[in-house]
Amino acid sequence: MIAEIQVLPTPSGTPEQAYAHVDAAIAVIQAAGLAYEVGPLGTWVEGPPDALWPLMRAVHDAALHAGARSVVTILKLAEGAEGGDALTAERLIAPHRPPADAQ
Repeated sequence: MIAEIQVLPTPSGTPEQAYAHVDAAIAVIQAAGLAYEVGPLGTWVEGPPDALWPLMRAVHDAALHAGARSVVTILKLAEGAEGGDALTAERLIAPHRPPADAQ
């Protein structure tokens, strides 16, 4: 399963750290030990559904526990049927990445 999560805390951070509440949410993803990539508007994470569902809740909660007054979380999920072709982030992204020599 692939999940893409965007956490929108209010405020996004503190005067000292502009994105502290967002960073707290990302830290939960990093600690999960699953494949992930942080993007400018969200983070995708790949793993088994039994790992991703509770992780998504923990990511949402992390922003609140970091001090946000409120949090809106946008979640997208993709999952292939069992026994079908493996649905992976790399498989979906690879055809659209520039060749290594073009970077």
